Amino acid sequence: MPLSKEVKKHTYADYLTYPADERWEIIDGIPHMQSAPTWQHQVVSVQLASQFNDYLKGKPCRVFTAPFDVCIPEYDESDEEISNIIAQPDIVMVCDESKLRKTGYFGVPSLIVEIASTSTARNDKLFKFNKYEKTGVKEYWIVEPDTKLVSVFILQNNNRYGRPEIFTETDNVKVSIFPDLVIELSTVFDFE
Repeated sequence: MPLSKEVKKHTYADYLTYPADERWEIIDGIPHMQSAPTWQHQVVSVQLASQFNDYLKGKPCRVFTAPFDVCIPEYDESDEEISNIIAQPDIVMVCDESKLRKTGYFGVPSLIVEIASTSTARNDKLFKFNKYEKTGVKEYWIVEPDTKLVSVFILQNNNRYGRPEIFTETDNVKVSIFPDLVIELSTVFDFE
């Protein structure tokens, strides 16, 4: 019988020891290095974050952009022991400021936006999708600058994401957690 090799599960405490000039995420205890985003990615991020931020003025929620840590505990572990998911989503909306500490947010955000690239698409569409759904993120967007598409997943009563609503660069997106917030995608995808 072969000996099993135990793989070390990385935690938030380990994450804090990583080089400060590198971007890392930990999903299920496994570290993933992040590459620098494209300029198109940055245009999308700035435009989306601006629209969210303008709407949230005077409201009890805040929007943050990467690099900003989101640490989602799976059980009752301490901050330093979290290994479930330590991510740097491109855009995060949080409505419970009591969970803001250290390098980010320690809890389940209300809305997360991931801007997919060739190098991140698998994590965004599979691993992060499953983790965000399991932990109860109410609304999850996957934005694809290359095709100028946005997939919006809304957490249903059965605690699963329903079928995504898909939007193109000419559409407006009504944000489910704020029914009077409408995001104009024509400005988000204003690049060639």
